[in-house]
Amino acid sequence: MSEYKLPLRSEVALEDTWDLTPMFESDDAWEATFKELESRLNEVSDYQGSLTQSAASLLQGLKFRDEISYDLGILYVYAHLNFDVDTTNPKYQAMQARVEGLLSRFGAALSFYDSELLDSDEEKLIEYLKSEEALSLYKHEFERLFTRRPHTLSEKEERLLASASEVFGTASKTFGMLNNADMTFPKVKDEAGNEVQLSHGRYSLFMESDNRAVRKEAFLAMQNTYGALKNTLASTLSGSVKVHNYSASVRHYDSARHAALANNHIDESVHDALINSIHENINLLHDYVDLREKALGLDDIQMYDIYVPMVDDVDLKFTYEEAQEVILDALSVLGDEYVSVLKRAFSERWVDVVENEGKRSGAYSSGTYGTNPYILMNWQENIDNMFTLAHELGHSVHSYFTRKYQPFIYGDYSIFLAEIASTTNENLLLNYLLDQYKDDEKVQAYLLNHYLDTVKGTVFRQTQFAEFEHLIHKSDQEGIALTADYLIEEYSKINQFYYSEKISTQEIGYEWARIPHFYYNYYVYQYATGFSAATLFSEHIYNGGDVEPYLNFLKAGNSAYPLDVLVEAGVDMKDTKAVDETLRLFGERIEKLTDLLIK
Repeated sequence: MSEYKLPLRSEVALEDTWDLTPMFESDDAWEATFKELESRLNEVSDYQGSLTQSAASLLQGLKFRDEISYDLGILYVYAHLNFDVDTTNPKYQAMQARVEGLLSRFGAALSFYDSELLDSDEEKLIEYLKSEEALSLYKHEFERLFTRRPHTLSEKEERLLASASEVFGTASKTFGMLNNADMTFPKVKDEAGNEVQLSHGRYSLFMESDNRAVRKEAFLAMQNTYGALKNTLASTLSGSVKVHNYSASVRHYDSARHAALANNHIDESVHDALINSIHENINLLHDYVDLREKALGLDDIQMYDIYVPMVDDVDLKFTYEEAQEVILDALSVLGDEYVSVLKRAFSERWVDVVENEGKRSGAYSSGTYGTNPYILMNWQENIDNMFTLAHELGHSVHSYFTRKYQPFIYGDYSIFLAEIASTTNENLLLNYLLDQYKDDEKVQAYLLNHYLDTVKGTVFRQTQFAEFEHLIHKSDQEGIALTADYLIEEYSKINQFYYSEKISTQEIGYEWARIPHFYYNYYVYQYATGFSAATLFSEHIYNGGDVEPYLNFLKAGNSAYPLDVLVEAGVDMKDTKAVDETLRLFGERIEKLTDLLIK
């Protein structure tokens, strides 16, 4: 058989590519807009120093900012989408670089807006909003801005902090260089006994190998590589934590967690509720470990046995066209308006479907106000790709509704909410497939395995990370040195609590050293909260509940604080209900998979 070769971009069928002409009819049209925007850069200075002189000047300044931001967004999306489908094309490489430069220049030029608004008299601005009807649109934007006032420093202090931002990022950058460029991994043996260079990508594949010896060797090689650099990596992580704590302190926040969550207007009780619920239900993860041990026929289960599938791949293939039909059926419970948007995504070529030479790997949803919410895929005819397509369609429909029903300034949504719509789609698709294949035990087992592994990785593991992250920030705040030995000991304790006393793999204590999320400053908990909120939505809707509150959630954008948007839709993340329901379903499906696998 001849070796399969990826097609060139020029060889991909038109119907399998996304249609970008609604943004610009041609690259020449893009060039014309680029030059026009570039010429308007000088206009920014006209508003500096006079922004809050009157209601009229404020409205004029805000409209100018919004108009420029709107046009820049479309300019950027067109360039980056063209670049991502053919990264070898020098024309689109240059367009991407040029628009990024233009964005940076406008960002710097417009940076005075927030400082001028925060320096002004708050009562005067509120009076402007009342006296000028067109300004009332900005009421919530100003509310959000004013919450930052107690944590905004003087102009001189802000300038000093801004100028030190590159220094503050040194620890994180150093870790990134070590992790992505300078780390040398050993060779390990694959299933055929061949020596293969270990890498980040191959490590994931090795962890899913049927051969336990392969898994173990790869696991030990990976962990010990980081263990050999434990002191250096403890220093970089400690440095990053100190930056988070310092920044929070000088801005008068109680803690790094307080600062990070306040930035997204999230109450700290959400973080606490997540960890508390996981702790109260940790026995369910232990049940999952027990099932793994039995399903894999092991006498002693270790961390290198946690990722290998318990069920062999099923031979279910779906063409892109077949996947569309399945997804439309599965998501029909979301109502006619939702389905009509899905049909538009397929018929109006919002999706770039197939892999081609030079195309960016993976999948994503991208776009901005004034564009279609485009989806990049690299389609393979399997069930995992169908779940990926449903996931990205969740993002895209969320974006579509937000932009349709909200004005430009609220036409986006908080990162805290971002994964809810995508995961709701995945859960609805899973429920649909479980019903469709209820008489096929192999497919049932595969789907249940897929779900359990997703909850383990998205809810339990990310909460484990969130708990460790919180512990090391508190420890540093209390004056405890984040030495390698301390990090190893504390991470090992938490890992054993999560996965049970059965796990005795000592090398897992080095895992903290290879997790980039620990440099992200309280980001990871949102994976778990997003999945949990999606569980409440998807179970309610799939079982015949009213879909209207969920659709209103998708349409709300940034018109209210993220927690308020969820409460309005019936989900309160300050209590444990969403996480508890997710874990209840997790436990129920452990029992179902046990019945199928352990005869």
